[in-house]
Amino acid sequence: MNFVAIILARGGSKGLPNKNILDFCGKPLIAWTIENCINGGVDSVWVSSDSEKILDVSEKYGANLIKRPKEISGDFATSESAWLHSIEFIESKQERKIDWVIAPQVTSPLREDSDIKKGVALAREDIYDSFFSSSAAEDLFIWKKNNNNKLESINYDWKNRKRRQDFNKQYIENGSFYIFKPKILNNNNNRFGKKIGNVNMEFWKMFEIDNKDDFKLCEIIMKEFIINKTHES
Repeated sequence: MNFVAIILARGGSKGLPNKNILDFCGKPLIAWTIENCINGGVDSVWVSSDSEKILDVSEKYGANLIKRPKEISGDFATSESAWLHSIEFIESKQERKIDWVIAPQVTSPLREDSDIKKGVALAREDIYDSFFSSSAAEDLFIWKKNNNNKLESINYDWKNRKRRQDFNKQYIENGSFYIFKPKILNNNNNRFGKKIGNVNMEFWKMFEIDNKDDFKLCEIIMKEFIINKTHES
């Protein structure tokens, strides 16, 4: 099977300028995702970007490059459009069909090589046609306001509150990475098919970077749970 990682990284970022290449725990942020994929058992790693700076940094850390056209690089461009463009580009370069796409998010750096390896291993079993990375939701009770601005519970009945151990396990789609077959994306213009699986990760890996506070928080978690653990082992 041909497993290809496609990392999407646009140059424009209003909340945190140049966030994809900011120094994060000693490396450009995107470097962590590239290295996760290289060490995670994929056959090749590609970065799609409209930014020459991002592409230059990505190449230094071992990624193949895709210059993304402007028409699919704006604020309203979808990830699906960039993946489709990348798949066509890669298959023309490799002269080989892609069996599975690994699609990680740069702004979710709290990830280990083992998470990608686990996803690749599950995909090889060929039981599902698509996956999302997840974190188990324990003691997470969600509410929303209805049209009358009144709060109502969503994932449990507050009138009949069960014990924690009596709840069925729930999973949060944490956005760290997706895995899918190209034909699913081509047929449905969607990363999910009819047989969806999940790759479960520790709960602290669900945090992502959108602003300066997120950046600081993720650096603290990265140093404590990933970098220190690596040094100790």
